[in-house]
Amino acid sequence: MRTAPALAHARPARRTPARRSQHGVVLFVALIVLVAMTMVGLAVIRSSGGATLMAGNLTFRQSATVAGDLGIEAARTWLAAQGPLTLETNDTASGYYATWDKTFNPVTLPLAGWHDPALATDAAGNKVRFVIHRMCALAGGITPPAAPPNQECVTLADPGKTGSKGGVVYGEKALTGTSQPYYRITARIDGPKNTVSFVQAMMY
Repeated sequence: MRTAPALAHARPARRTPARRSQHGVVLFVALIVLVAMTMVGLAVIRSSGGATLMAGNLTFRQSATVAGDLGIEAARTWLAAQGPLTLETNDTASGYYATWDKTFNPVTLPLAGWHDPALATDAAGNKVRFVIHRMCALAGGITPPAAPPNQECVTLADPGKTGSKGGVVYGEKALTGTSQPYYRITARIDGPKNTVSFVQAMMY
């Protein structure tokens, strides 16, 4: 007698666990990190641009200062072409003053007070102007009898009279008798991007 084959035991069905609901916390954190990285990148770019701009401005200023030699040389050439009597009076059209001018300030002096020696603007775009001050308290001669009363001058034997801005107190020192005064040359250089530099030189 045949027996019925044993039925294979059926495997129990696996239950799929219920998926937990996603709350989006990871996405929110990722967005915060992305915004922070973007801000850091922008700050680095801005800092780099500022450093480049500063370096460029320093380069323009240095170039303008070097160009001041053109103004000093032009003023020296003008002085060498003048006679002693010519240098006893002002020649404002040429940027020459026969006194040291205690109130002189190159920063506040308007452009009309500077002499434009018609120098060609250099390759860097720098424009040079100059003024010359004779280191004397008064116009006129520097030795008697041509010198006016109370005349004082910075001369070869008395070079310590005044500083670069003419800060002089009358009566500091008496005239020593030498007839060769000093001249203060101030050059103004206007460069690109509103760069302005000043260079001074003393000569006799």
